[in-house]
Amino acid sequence: MSTEKSLLPGATRDLAVFASNLQYAAIPPAAVERIKLSVLDSIGCCIFGATLPWTRKVATLAKAEGAAPVASLAGMGEKTSIALAVLVNGTGGHAFELDDIHKESIVHAGSIATPIALAFAEQQGGAPGRDIITSMIAGYEVGHRVGSAATMSLFFRGFHPQGTSGTFVAAATAARALGLDAAHFQHALGICGSQAGGLMAAQEGAMVKRFHSGRAAQSGVYSALLARDDFTGISDALEAGYGGYLSSYSDKPAPARLTDGLGTVWETLNVGYKPHASVTSIHTALDGLADILRENKLSADDVAKMEVGLSPMTHVHCAWEYKAQGVTAAQMNLYYGLAVIALDGMAFTDQYREDRLRDPRILDFIPRITATVDAEIEKMGAPFRHAARVKVTARDGRSFEKLVLHRRGSPEAPLAPADIEYKFKHVVRSCIPQARLSRIMDLVRGLEKLDNSGELLQLVAAPVN
Repeated sequence: MSTEKSLLPGATRDLAVFASNLQYAAIPPAAVERIKLSVLDSIGCCIFGATLPWTRKVATLAKAEGAAPVASLAGMGEKTSIALAVLVNGTGGHAFELDDIHKESIVHAGSIATPIALAFAEQQGGAPGRDIITSMIAGYEVGHRVGSAATMSLFFRGFHPQGTSGTFVAAATAARALGLDAAHFQHALGICGSQAGGLMAAQEGAMVKRFHSGRAAQSGVYSALLARDDFTGISDALEAGYGGYLSSYSDKPAPARLTDGLGTVWETLNVGYKPHASVTSIHTALDGLADILRENKLSADDVAKMEVGLSPMTHVHCAWEYKAQGVTAAQMNLYYGLAVIALDGMAFTDQYREDRLRDPRILDFIPRITATVDAEIEKMGAPFRHAARVKVTARDGRSFEKLVLHRRGSPEAPLAPADIEYKFKHVVRSCIPQARLSRIMDLVRGLEKLDNSGELLQLVAAPVN
């Protein structure tokens, strides 16, 4: 038996007690409104993701299993088991770097929690919207606290937070959807911690990065289902001094983040949304460049060179030499993102098509960009890891500089609900008819009022164009 001291005695238990007892009436209205935005945003991601080859490959695998048809594959008009459905839909939700993001935990909870909550709602014959909301917020509150407690150390060690901390989002969402009591809920968390996994090297071209989200969702479902049947997990999975989640995945954990403000500080409110179809860490640089070009009426041809200052994490994460290795690599790469902003004025779905990855104009522009760690941004610490300083020197000798501390879509610089709806429309308009698009938006706006979610579930499941 290990002699290592617990990092925070009772933390896994306390999270389980909180989440298992969570009732809709206790959730602040602001958190309800935020989670509805995440539902809409995530549904858009899943439907668009259903058109992409990596999601389709996972769907082919899932359908070959021949499982009982219980839950729908988003945008595919077919059903499989809950665990296999969330494997596919979670992969689809994370399939194009569009899903929501909690900055501190570096977790995209929407692409995990939404497929799980909808799958269980479907199994239950169209559960009320309030149940969907409650299950998702249980997942958001638990999973984001786990990711925050792991700190950026987990990332720097080479683990992908989506596949690691994301399993706790999944297990908590599933456990709450199943109505597990605190003891069984604790076992669900204790089971999922042993299934956490995902390597950050996947960012440089591998389809498997998208799979991390689906696999986390599936692991969470398995964990909750096993716990319901009295399968036991590690009772102190999060805080165990030896072999626990935090002690194993992080060199510098912050265990107090697991329970600080639990039930009074709502991490759901710290979720932000993506206006660009790329890794979140480069959004401030993209916006800084776009502002400079727009404000000074410059085109890509006017740019002689560009210097970008970043936090150490963003520099490690995104400022590596661009090679046309696939869509994933382009979406994770600072240089590619800046190039398409300069050339197209945006970095959305069209800019990350396969036929753009070797565009000679993009490859010609990239050598004009240099990126370094900015000492001032580094001193600001983790809360400003997304900050960027962009300096553009024009061919006529003029120089322009902009420091962007917070990305658009973050809690500090939030997108309005209308912006999230605009994004949803533009993500799915090529996939589904206008009438279906509008009806999904209407139903999600009033999700908490739906006594039965069946119509919404059918609209999400219907095949894409």
